[in-house]
Amino acid sequence: MTSSYADTNHDALWLPFTANRQFRDAPRMLVSAKGMYYRDDKGREVLDGCAGLWCVNAGHGQPRIIEAVQKAVATLDFAPVFQIGHPLAFQAADRIAQLAPNPLNHVFFCNSGSEAGDTALKIALAYQRLRGEGTRTRLIGRERGYHGSVSAGFLSVAFPAIANSTDHC
Repeated sequence: MTSSYADTNHDALWLPFTANRQFRDAPRMLVSAKGMYYRDDKGREVLDGCAGLWCVNAGHGQPRIIEAVQKAVATLDFAPVFQIGHPLAFQAADRIAQLAPNPLNHVFFCNSGSEAGDTALKIALAYQRLRGEGTRTRLIGRERGYHGSVSAGFLSVAFPAIANSTDHC
C-alpha cells in the first residue's frame, strides 16, 4: 500500500463533503498522526482540532489504546450482532448503562450518528406502538438542523416535502 498521492488513482475515491475536482487539483493529504497532531505529506504538523471527527478524543497513537485494540483484534476481530452476541459487547454496554441515570439503562451500539438517529426514530415509533398509540407517527425536526448525512429517516424529518416526493429521485 502506498502513502503517496502521486502514486494513486485519483478517480477511485470520492471524498464526502469535498469539492472533489478542486481536491484533485490541490490535494491536502495527511500521512500520519501522533497525539493531537496530524502530519501532512509535506512534513508539516496539523493540529487535529476535531479529534479525527470526534473519534480519537484521547489523541492519535496512544500506546494504551493501541495495545487494547491489538488485544481485542487478536481475540476476535468482529462479532456480528444479528441474533448472536459477544461477552465484551455486553460488558461494555453494562459499563455505559451504569454511568447513565435511570431509566436510561439500555445501550444500542451504532456505527455512525446517522445510524443512531435512524435507530432513535425507529425506537420512538415502536414505543408508541407498544403503548397502543401506533398512529402517532409524526416526527418533528429542526429546519436547517443537521440530521445525519445518509439517513433516510432523518431526511424525512428534516425535509418532509423532499422525502415524500418522487421529484428528487
